[in-house]
Amino acid sequence: MSRIGKKPITLPAKVQVEIKGPDVTVKGPKGELRRSFHPDMQIAEENGQLVVTRPTDQRHHRALHGLTRALLSNMVTGVSQGFRKEMEIVGVGYSAQMDGNKLVLKLGFSHDVVIEPPENIKFSVEERGRFIIVEGIDKQTVGQVAADIRRWRPPEPYHGKGIRYRDEVVRRKAGKAGKAG
Repeated sequence: MSRIGKKPITLPAKVQVEIKGPDVTVKGPKGELRRSFHPDMQIAEENGQLVVTRPTDQRHHRALHGLTRALLSNMVTGVSQGFRKEMEIVGVGYSAQMDGNKLVLKLGFSHDVVIEPPENIKFSVEERGRFIIVEGIDKQTVGQVAADIRRWRPPEPYHGKGIRYRDEVVRRKAGKAGKAG
């Protein structure tokens, strides 16, 4: 039995779940998320908890069991607490600022990089443009938007300049050693 899949998901007080076959809608104080799951997985609400069960012990059902439970758990967490990714900009002249709800990055290019937030995503900038915070209710979208921002200037190993996640450790390399003589 899947260790992740058999764990029930406790629903917080303000979260409502609507199950219509494989389609699940989760509503909470932060918003609403919808998702369709594999029709073989049975999702039920029992005593304020969500329970996922699988029909057989076949390999693909075991894999779907844990996946379905994890996705449902992320939906419940997203609409109740939300998700956030914190990023740090390192480098002389590199910075970020807000222009309305758009994020404007100065990353050493001849132009500024303007990033518009997708639906349900919010940007904020802290400490004079050194930290970017990406917030939203969908874990996958928050992670993808943060990865797209990082892709503009990933941290380089010699000076450590670039955009990195706040908890990311960048391994530094030694530069040129000079001529041995």
